[in-house]
Amino acid sequence: MLGLAIAVCAACATVNYLDPAGPLHEERFAEASPSPPPPGAPLRVVTFNIAYAVKIDLAIDVLRDTPQLRNPDVLALQEMDAPGTERIARDLGMNSVFVPSAVHPKTDRDFGCAILSPWPLVEAGKVVLPIGAFGSRVRRSAARATVVRGDERLLSYSVHLPSPLGVTGAARRQQLEVLLADAAGFTGPVVVAGDFNSHDVGRQLVKAGYSWPTRDVGTTSKFFFFGMSIDHIFARGLVAISSVESFGSVKENRGASDHRPVWVILVAPDEPAEGEPPGA
Repeated sequence: MLGLAIAVCAACATVNYLDPAGPLHEERFAEASPSPPPPGAPLRVVTFNIAYAVKIDLAIDVLRDTPQLRNPDVLALQEMDAPGTERIARDLGMNSVFVPSAVHPKTDRDFGCAILSPWPLVEAGKVVLPIGAFGSRVRRSAARATVVRGDERLLSYSVHLPSPLGVTGAARRQQLEVLLADAAGFTGPVVVAGDFNSHDVGRQLVKAGYSWPTRDVGTTSKFFFFGMSIDHIFARGLVAISSVESFGSVKENRGASDHRPVWVILVAPDEPAEGEPPGA
C-alpha cells in the first residue's frame, strides 16, 4: 500500500503496519442522525477479544443476545480483521473503525483493534506502539476514535498489548505511556478498553488519572487452568455508576473466544444518575 512503512521480519514473515496514517478501515451502518440521549445519560462500554476473528457469528450472537452487552455506546474489539469488523458492525447496526497492527504470522491475515458505536465516529486514527513481541515480532497499534453522542464527545481507544511471553513488563509500561501521551491533550472524557495481558498495568493508568471500574472483574481469560484478569476498561472523566451491577464479565461466550467480554456503565463523576439495569 502506497505510503505505508512496512517492516518485514525475515524469520517469521511478520508484516507490521508502522505508518501512523494507516491502513485504517471505516464503515457506517448506524442510523445517520440518531436521537441523542438526555445530557448525562449513562454510557455503556464493552470490550471483547474475539481470538483472531475466527468465530464472528458466535460473537455476534453473544453481543446481540446478552443483556449486559446489548446496545453499547462504545464496543472495543481486539484480534480483529476488516471483514470480521464489518460483519459485526453491519449486523449490529453500528459504525466502526478498524486499525490493523500487522499481518499476523499465525493466520496470514490482518490483526488489530476496532472501535464500534451506534453514534458517529470522527477523528479516527491509530497509535503505533513501540517494541515488537518476542518471536512473532508483531508491533501493536491501538485504534482511536471520538464518539459523538449528541453534544458529548468521548475519546475512545481499543488496545491489545502483547502477552507476558511477548514483552517485558517495562516494555508494556512504555507502550502504555505512548498511548497515554496521545490522549493527554484531549480535554473531554476518555475511555481506554481492551486486552492488556496484565492486571498490574491498571496501576499505571490510575496514576495517570484514570478510574478503573473493572479492577475487581475477576477472570476474563485463562492460561491453561489459571484464571487471568487481563481484559479491562479505564476512564478519565467518567466513573462507574453507583449500582451493584455497574460492571462485569460474561462467562457464557458460546465458545466465540478464549476471552470473556467485559462491560461497564459509566457516568460523569458529578452526575447523581441512578444505575440503569443491564440491557435497558
